[in-house]
Amino acid sequence: MELENKEVQARPERKKKIFSGVQPSGTITLGNYIGAIRNWVKLQDDYDCAFAMMDMHTITVRQTPAELRRRTLELMALYIACGIDPKKSILFIQSHNSAHAELAWILNCYTYMGELQRMTQFKDKSARHADNINAGLFTYPVLMAADILLYQADAVPVGKDQMQHIEICRDVAGRFNALYGNVFTIPEGLLVKSGAKIASLQEPTKKMSKSDSNPKGYISMMDDFGVIAKKIKSAVTDSEGVIEYRPDDDAKAGVNNLLSIMAVMTDSTPERVAADFAGQGYGALKSAVAEAVVEGIRPIRAEYDKIIKDKAYLKDIYTTGAERACGIANRTLKKVYKKVGFVTD
Repeated sequence: MELENKEVQARPERKKKIFSGVQPSGTITLGNYIGAIRNWVKLQDDYDCAFAMMDMHTITVRQTPAELRRRTLELMALYIACGIDPKKSILFIQSHNSAHAELAWILNCYTYMGELQRMTQFKDKSARHADNINAGLFTYPVLMAADILLYQADAVPVGKDQMQHIEICRDVAGRFNALYGNVFTIPEGLLVKSGAKIASLQEPTKKMSKSDSNPKGYISMMDDFGVIAKKIKSAVTDSEGVIEYRPDDDAKAGVNNLLSIMAVMTDSTPERVAADFAGQGYGALKSAVAEAVVEGIRPIRAEYDKIIKDKAYLKDIYTTGAERACGIANRTLKKVYKKVGFVTD
């Protein structure tokens, strides 16, 4: 009897996994959008993604509870308005998954004090909040490691300033794996090639930050369009008067920053933008950047305004997202519990 030939279908290659999140601790800046959220949107088709509102990290600094709840939902609405698709990605609130805190405690027991003392963020935040140097601030990187390792993330999209957190996560995961076998995926930091670090408009050698004491230094995604244009037009440049992209020259930091913003918002490169504006003045560049930013944000704001009013829709998204996140995270946590000797059955 002749065997019937059957076409053997190849098993589809597993998509790599990504985890990331933003703290709902204040306004979301243009820097957050360009350096993080905008790039997450592009990653959704090629990776299995989980994105969180990192409210547990937020409370290392004192928060007003009602404001934190409001900002958490606003951040979720903004994620979706920017293009994060809840059908493609897991979108959830960090505190809705207790596995984050549970794994963080275990990883605390495998993280050395010296490693945490070297963390730049702890030193910086301790200096800014000298009246509240709490244990959570010190062990913040351990919770961040738990966030990532729970989802067996292959990669974490980060800026250069966050690479130290990825390194300690890798060290702790490697230490745990060396003791108990292949428990955790060791994640890589996925550096964004363009627009990863958008600088302050007033101090262009520093990162754009929502904690900037000068509101002219950052652009909020919620700013009035007229305010956005005014902030960009008052951006610090230099006295040279030449539009060139020189990324290694701090003297050109202000112009470099404007060129980088324009490049990202128009899907170009800083070098190409500089060539387009060669021979023109800084005023022309600033006007063009202001228009590009406003027109880029306009449809996001229109979508956000619709989403934020639909509380039932948002609740459905974060409830469904938490269920999916917990399902993945609890599988990892159960394996960890068993490895360290906890009774699990």
